[in-house]
Amino acid sequence: MSLVARILPYLEIFLGVILIIAILLQQSAAGLGGALGGSDTATFGHTRRGFEKFLFYLSIVCGILFALVALLAIILKAKI
Repeated sequence: MSLVARILPYLEIFLGVILIIAILLQQSAAGLGGALGGSDTATFGHTRRGFEKFLFYLSIVCGILFALVALLAIILKAKI
């Protein structure tokens, strides 16, 4: 368990960086009109395709893995 406890912080940093990059690369659905109170009905019902879909799923998977690794680190720290 000592090896796992030493690897977990680096794994958290790696997953955190990948998660941040995946979220920042996603396009925002709200344009300038949506920010100023107007509505843009052209984006209603937008389907993700290609790289956008990949980034969406990557951010979900990285978020779940990050939470699980953080929980595992807490559990291992409590046992020591």
